[in-house]
Amino acid sequence: MDRQEAQLRKQLRDTGVSVERNGDNINLIMPGNITFPTNQSDLKADFNKVLDSIAIVLEEFEKTVIVVAGFTDSTGSESYNQALSERRAESVASYLKGKDILAARFEVVGFGESNPASGRHSCGGLGW
Repeated sequence: MDRQEAQLRKQLRDTGVSVERNGDNINLIMPGNITFPTNQSDLKADFNKVLDSIAIVLEEFEKTVIVVAGFTDSTGSESYNQALSERRAESVASYLKGKDILAARFEVVGFGESNPASGRHSCGGLGW
């Protein structure tokens, strides 16, 4: 895990994504201002480069299980925010799967209003 964390920190330096470690779990916090337009689940084009960097590390550490979590703010209905957070998480997972990361490695969840985004978690994250 130490090597994987170091690789992620190196790949994600100056991208706006923060790397947080909690024991054997590594979380990548991806702020909404770099990932998705407001109220949308299509990735911002500039963010693809960041996901490409993540895919490089995921390819190297091929046994890692990846949890992709989508978040929203609390504006709008609960059902809308739940669906949006799920679509956002799926967008990230789909992009990474398109980079030949095995689909079986992914767990995709949306948090909607059960865990609304703060300024820090405005769109989502990856954890493993």
